[in-house]
Amino acid sequence: MPRNTLNRHVRVQRHPERGAYDRATIDAILDEGLVCHVGFIHDGVPFVIPTLHARDGDRVYLHGSPASRMLRHLAGGADVCLTVTLLDGLVLARSAFNHSLNYRSVVVSGRARLVDDADEKLRALEVITEHVAPGRWRDVRPPDARELDATTVLSLALEQASAKVRSGPPVDDKRDLRLDVWAGVLPLHLEAGMPEADAHVPAGVDAPDHVLNWIMYRSLEPDEVSNDGPG
Repeated sequence: MPRNTLNRHVRVQRHPERGAYDRATIDAILDEGLVCHVGFIHDGVPFVIPTLHARDGDRVYLHGSPASRMLRHLAGGADVCLTVTLLDGLVLARSAFNHSLNYRSVVVSGRARLVDDADEKLRALEVITEHVAPGRWRDVRPPDARELDATTVLSLALEQASAKVRSGPPVDDKRDLRLDVWAGVLPLHLEAGMPEADAHVPAGVDAPDHVLNWIMYRSLEPDEVSNDGPG
């Protein structure tokens, strides 16, 4: 995505050297993140709502209840800002001023489109399910007509998007390098515990491979992941 095609809302202003505008970087962050935050203005009041998302090619899908104020407002053509942030580490410097975080983030700006085609809506729900738990869709009952009618799906194009990435050690002032203070990075990552079965799961029905392999699957590089998922 050429930088000169981006509007000012998604260009990185603070620390522009950390900005990234290539789709490979943007897509990887969107695909790894499990939660996005959706910002919009309704009746003159700003809102930021956390929700699930999933990327499918050049778009990001959102879904929820038709009663959702956010989805109803965005379906009407309101401007939206969608963000995803991955926290990679605490950057502990020798001075309080130079503490930071290692992170990867994406900002997407635009206007969402209401998905009213039944086939695309079903595809979007599959993409969202597979984003959260790869391999899950083929194990569960798909939505029926009533459930599809009770679900709103929006599509947001990735035409206006940018990434911002901070990595590496703390950047201390030269005068502080000789201080007798520990400095460095405390890495952080998402970790899953052991699966906890619902009380109504019949005896003898064990957690499937796609659940047990969730950590391994999400830690793989994109070119290491098969189209069939982990199961």
